[in-house]
Formats: sequence, C-alpha cells, structure tokens
Amino acid sequence: MPDIARRLVVIVLFEGVDLLDVTGPPEVFSLARRETEDACGYHVVLAAESMDPVTTSAGVRILPDLTFDEAAAQSIDTLIVPGSVEVDSERRVRAIVDPELVGRVKTLAGRTHRVTSVCVGAHLLAAAGLLDGKRATTHWSTASQLAADHPAVEVDADPIFIRQGDVWTGAGISACLDLSLALIADDLGEAVALRVARQLVMYLKRPSGQSQFSVPLEQVSTTRRIEDLRHHILRTIAEPLTVVDLAAYAHVSDRHLTRLFKTELGMTPHAYIESVRVEKARHELESSDATLERIASVCGFGTTDTLVRAFRRRLNTTPTEYRRRFRVPQTR
Repeated sequence: MPDIARRLVVIVLFEGVDLLDVTGPPEVFSLARRETEDACGYHVVLAAESMDPVTTSAGVRILPDLTFDEAAAQSIDTLIVPGSVEVDSERRVRAIVDPELVGRVKTLAGRTHRVTSVCVGAHLLAAAGLLDGKRATTHWSTASQLAADHPAVEVDADPIFIRQGDVWTGAGISACLDLSLALIADDLGEAVALRVARQLVMYLKRPSGQSQFSVPLEQVSTTRRIEDLRHHILRTIAEPLTVVDLAAYAHVSDRHLTRLFKTELGMTPHAYIESVRVEKARHELESSDATLERIASVCGFGTTDTLVRAFRRRLNTTPTEYRRRFRVPQTR
C-alpha cells in the first residue's frame, strides 16, 4: 500500500491502448516525486482486467500492477483513462469504445476524486456518461466522432486540455504531458510544476487555452479546386485576400466559393485565411526575432492590432506571450 501522503493515480490499461498515453503521465509524476523529495508525491499504478500482459498499439507489452476489481476497492485520487483508435483503408481514424471497458471506467470513476482522459480516452468518459453537460476536448482527428456520438457533450477540439470541475480531458498524444503538469500545478503549485517542466525540457507549461490546431494537420480536401486554392492562399498569404479575389481565381461565384469551403474544410474562406495567417505567425514567433510589425506584414495581417486580435481569438493568448513560451533558442 502507498504511503498515506501520496496520491494514488490509477491508469486504465487495455489491449491496443496508445503507449504514450500510458507511459507519459507516470514519467511526469515521477519527476514531481523527485522535485518534492517524495514528501507529497504520487503513487502511480496500472490497472487492467487481469494481471496478464497487455499489448499496446505500438506492440510493446506492459504488465498491470493490479486488476480493476482491486483498484475499485481503493480510494483513488486521480483516474487516467487513455484511448485507442482504429484506422480504415482510407486512413480515417475512429476511437475504439469497448462497452465492457466503459463499465469498468464508470465503476472506477465512482471511487475517484478526479477523473481525467488523455487523447481519445475522452470517448470512454463520454460513453460512461461522465462528460454529459460538460465541455471536453480530445484528439482533433476524432473530435467530430465524439460530437456526433455524444450530443450532450460540448466538444471543443482546439484546447490542449479542458478542466470542468473534477473532470479533465486532454488533447492528443504529447498533450498528456501538459495535462499531467497541470494536475501537478493544481496539487502542488505552479513552482513545482515549473521545475518538473524544466526537467522534461519543456520550455514552459502550455496553458489550457493553447490550441492543438495546426493548419498543416487539417484534413486534406477531396476536390482539386479547393486544394489548388489552399496552395494559392499559402503562396500569397502576405497579400490582401478577399472572397472576391479567391472566387475569381477559382472561376466560381462568391457564394459558391463559400459553400465549397464550408463543405470541404468546415469553415468560411475568411476563417481559413485567418487560420493560415496565425499558423505562419506562430512559426515566425517560434523561429525568428522579427518584430511584431514585420510578422503582421509578412503574414498578411497588415497591422499589429489585427495580429494580436487574431491570436486572442484563436489561441487565447498574445503573440508576445506565445513567443515567450515557445521561442526556440538559436544555435551558433
């Protein structure tokens, strides 16, 4: 049994689970134990249906520490629910939801102070009814599935993680590190979380409002016309771009162009152009010492004020704060 000063963290283990979802959080919590000299740390265990080895999606086999029944008999501080996906022949990704596992998660959640999901584990929480009436996030590739399968959940695919009371949901894969850091900050304070972040060689914790969205990660459209427009926008992003200009380039009406963008990319032409500009600005802020005025110009924002408003709207931060957190030091 763990020392009473430690917080019991139970990670759900099952066949095909994503490996990093399972191994990432324990690494972060182990550093918290080290940074606090184990005075107020965590006891992390892996729970599965049986004590048999579990094969992850990466093919790595992991041994559980205890069974679900044994875990349910204890007082759990934090339950971490990872996920698993399947990919079809057309490379479409879907979260896997096993009804028996959902039942186990629901039972364990009833013995838990704080419930969290990482990546597509949010689908298991939603199926267990733990996200009804709540705002939640998941990996961007399965966000539409989560929204369609669970209309009672307010799905927001943008943030790195979302907290709703004692229920936390995290976005995709490496965001499990950010979520774990946020849990440590909530338990032990920002100073400890920052020391852990330094040990992980993470420049700073990303705030919950930080976007997981990246324009190059968008689903490729299915029509050559829209793909051609996307490349045209990237090539001419520094120039003033209007719906009229794009419609003329594509040889369609303004109204038809808007319909195409909404159908293929799920947003208006204006929203897409802004997202590309923000993505380019993010790259400039991370990799250069260019002034905000220069970045606003080369990214097509025109003015610094317009750049700042776009960052606040899409990333819930400012360009200056973004650079402070994510600027990559230049090597000489």
